[in-house]
Amino acid sequence: MTEETPGFDEQPDVPPSSPPGPNSQGPEDAAKADGSAGQADPSGLAGDELQTVGLQAQLDQVRMALGERTADLQRLQAEYQNYRRRVERDRITVKEVAIANLLTELLPVLDDIGRAREHGELVGGFKSVAESLESIAAKLGLQQFGKEGEPFDPLIHEALMHSYAPDVTETTCVSILQPGYRFGERTIRPARVAVAEPQPGAQPKAGGEGDAVSPDEESGGPDEG
Repeated sequence: MTEETPGFDEQPDVPPSSPPGPNSQGPEDAAKADGSAGQADPSGLAGDELQTVGLQAQLDQVRMALGERTADLQRLQAEYQNYRRRVERDRITVKEVAIANLLTELLPVLDDIGRAREHGELVGGFKSVAESLESIAAKLGLQQFGKEGEPFDPLIHEALMHSYAPDVTETTCVSILQPGYRFGERTIRPARVAVAEPQPGAQPKAGGEGDAVSPDEESGGPDEG
């Protein structure tokens, strides 16, 4: 009995290949996985963009609120400045009214001093006191006005006497019966005066002799021949 030599037709024992499982990747799937590994995650980029947009919106809101608060502060500051100016103006007005009232009460005394000076009675200690009083009134801002020969102004003059005069061309103050006083732009008392007006029907003064025209010149000269 002879031994049989295995021939080339017989195949060696090789374990059978196992079928692909559900989680196994084929060559194409492996290639796709390798390609996507080199790219960034699109969901991560979208999240960063949304966060940037949200921060920008919050920044815009903060800027808008800051602008509104700044405008409110500027408006309050302007109102406060106007309030301060109004209070200061009212304070000055009240002060001026108080001084004007005080000076008004002193006017009869100043009139007595003026009459005493005109009659030569302002002498001795009375003269010193009177001059001190006049100096204090002047420092407070009291000003006397009214002079003879100035045109009559109904805003600052009060006419107590009226007459006609041939040497005036307009209503003129010819006598100051009682001086007027002002405090700043405020007239405390008008000057009481006597006024004179031009004579009714008075003609304006003619020109000089050089301006006179002879009857011959008016008629064109004597006739010749």
